[in-house]
Order: sequence, then structure tokens, then C-alpha cells
Amino acid sequence: MLASRDPAEVSIQEITEAADVGFGSFYNHFDSKAELFDAALAEAMEELGQLLDDLTRDTGDPAQVFATAVRITARLPRTHPQLAKIMLRTGLPYLTAEQALTPRALRDLQEARRAGRFAIDDPHVALARTGGALLGILQLASTQARPSAIDRAADELAVNLLRMFGVPHDEARTIAFAKLPRTG
Repeated sequence: MLASRDPAEVSIQEITEAADVGFGSFYNHFDSKAELFDAALAEAMEELGQLLDDLTRDTGDPAQVFATAVRITARLPRTHPQLAKIMLRTGLPYLTAEQALTPRALRDLQEARRAGRFAIDDPHVALARTGGALLGILQLASTQARPSAIDRAADELAVNLLRMFGVPHDEARTIAFAKLPRTG
């Protein structure tokens, strides 16, 4: 429901019927639909964040960690279409969230800056640039039928972000076109 409809359009009755629980039990766990949808989104984003952490744990180059996370996330319309729809539906407010992807992305940007890999002054501005570009690619990729077009857009996004953060062009292309770790 979160991926396909505005939460305001979904009734609690629909939610409880889909979950096969009694209407009254809804309020034993949540005060509102918004609280339920926020919890569901936070859980989905946390799972993605944990996956990205697991896949990049042994990567020594912080620029590679960042690029891998961007490339995997930008491929969500192909690999996890429901999650991509949720991200597109909820959009920019999650760039300032205190959980899930935001603190991880800030950590990666700060680590790349400390290691001298990225020339950024304010990691929060770099996060906003990354998030805005990523949402744009998710929107573009959600309209693409060919998996190769989605993959190409994801890789080109990584190249462009790496270059924007100061990585030389040839090196950015090498990083952004490296083999991705298996996601499952």
C-alpha cells in the first residue's frame, strides 16, 4: 500500500484486513496510519542500509563504498521495485532523517573527505546533492523497461557524483563501472 498509494487514501480498515488482524488491535500498536507507514518505511530503509553496509564492509576505498551504495540504490527500480516506489513517494524529507540511509550516507561522505578522496566542504550539502540526483535517477529508471538502461543510469550517476566530489574523470569511471558485489 505504501508503494502504490498515498497513505491518506488508505483506510485503517484496509490495513487491518490486509494484515488479517482485528480493527481494534491496530491501535494497540500504532496511534495513527502515519505512525504505521513511518515505521514500515523506516524498517525498509534500515534493511537497505544494512545490506549496503554488509556489501561494502570489506571495501577499503571510501569512494568505492560511496559509489557502490549509489549504484545499488539507483538499481532499486529493477531489483526492488516496491522499495523504489516507496522512496520516490516519500522523497526528500528522508534526506534529513536520523536513521536508516541518511546517517550512513553522511558517514560515507565524511570518511571519503577525511581520506582525501572527496573535495567537499559540507557533507550535508553533499548529501542533498546526492539524494536529489538519486531521486531523479530513481524516477527516470522507474520509467525504463530495459534493465540495461537502469544499470547504465545507475553507473553514470555514480560517475557524475564522484566527479562532482573531486574524483578525476577516468578514476571515477573505473570506480563506477567496477563489478558490484552480489546482493543476494
